[in-house]
Amino acid sequence: MKSITFLGALAIASAPVFAKTHAGYPVQTTPATGGDGTVEQADTNAYSLPQGNLSMTKRLDFSVGNSFFRNPWVEAPASTDARDGLGPLFNTNSCQGCHIKDGRGHPPGVDEPPVSLFLRLAVPADPEKDADLLKKHGFKPAPVYGSQLQTAALPAAKPEADMILTWEPITETLADGTEISLRKPQYRIENPNYGPLPEDLLISPRVAPQMIGMGLLEAIDIKDIRAIADPEDHNGDGISGKLNLVWDLASNQTVPGRFGWKAAEPNVRQQSMGAFAGDMGLTSTLKSATDCTAEQECDRFTNGGSPEVSDKVSNFVTFYAKSLAVPARRNMDSTSVQHGARLFNELGCAGCHTPRHKTGTSEGRPDLSNQTIWPYTDLLLHDMGPALADGRDEFLANGNEWRTPPLWGIGMAQIVNPKSGFLHDGRARTLEEAVLWHGGEAQPAADRYRAMSTTERKALVEFLESL
Repeated sequence: MKSITFLGALAIASAPVFAKTHAGYPVQTTPATGGDGTVEQADTNAYSLPQGNLSMTKRLDFSVGNSFFRNPWVEAPASTDARDGLGPLFNTNSCQGCHIKDGRGHPPGVDEPPVSLFLRLAVPADPEKDADLLKKHGFKPAPVYGSQLQTAALPAAKPEADMILTWEPITETLADGTEISLRKPQYRIENPNYGPLPEDLLISPRVAPQMIGMGLLEAIDIKDIRAIADPEDHNGDGISGKLNLVWDLASNQTVPGRFGWKAAEPNVRQQSMGAFAGDMGLTSTLKSATDCTAEQECDRFTNGGSPEVSDKVSNFVTFYAKSLAVPARRNMDSTSVQHGARLFNELGCAGCHTPRHKTGTSEGRPDLSNQTIWPYTDLLLHDMGPALADGRDEFLANGNEWRTPPLWGIGMAQIVNPKSGFLHDGRARTLEEAVLWHGGEAQPAADRYRAMSTTERKALVEFLESL
């Protein structure tokens, strides 16, 4: 077991807390986190409702999309031909299998299959020889095993391998003597069924994120996101968020990314079709190939059509994913929550978790257009330090960088799925653990958290729980 004692608390506690730049961020005064479409829901279904301002006609489309998102896909041929073509290699057989009740996934427990956490794969690339591959994929997939480890398969096929997860306990002592138990994940890949794994294999664990508010995030004008990017840290605040630039399959060009743990997807449709291809082995017009490689001979299995996810189904699922409402904030009258909101800004958290945005005009979607929203993200990449690094580049994101995840609704994550974990790999069991893992650009803010009194730390966590 590792033990970490916090040092330098007095020096940090007496220093100004980013007052010059960050104390001026807005403090949310309305519970309508998701604008006019915000819903009043605080139970296990908090993430599963349509935008509150969605028309009745569009709610029918939402319900159809929900059925394709929730119900399992099956092996072809099948009588349910609208949902056949699963596999033959996959991680799960439904979108809901990863995004449990439209919420976060979790690391597997003992003897539990890793359904809502998977490993992205890659090998080191040559910038010159692999230039076109890097331009269009952002990384170099592993020989034979591709870009994602599939741990499940149809009965007549073999899974790629087993993912084994163990935990290294770490105890951290804060400035006031409080001891916090953290856990560091250790991953192994065992029993490969398609030959030896590359010696230089790079792996990146990814837990399924929550689905709420994705259409609103897509509706933020990219000019507004560019305006808060500061890759050279010209304002000297120690934070240097940058846009990822990724390949858009529909327009066949490089565009800014905003979805996924490394902002490697440009929009909700491509994110969704990528999940169909990688997680379930299903083709679509946008993603005509799955992650199955020639050496794995997946073409010997019957497919579910060309494509397996029809354009009609793709449209319904994309509409559903863009229409999940954000639940209203709670406990905003609490003195402790209000204190925590001020601390959030003063510590510098708002430097990446930008509280407020305004959406632009979303064609055909008045419910998403011109909304004042409070997602607490800048959708930019930030260096989070070596403790959270995966060492795997993706387009412009290096191995230390991650996109700032939205915090809206985070206080209900473990109400929706009690096993939910926080951070990109679900290692943090509590919001406090998540804060303490922050490094890199977030190190000063995390150190200020360590230096705070018990009452102040409690107030900050209660603020996060109110979101």
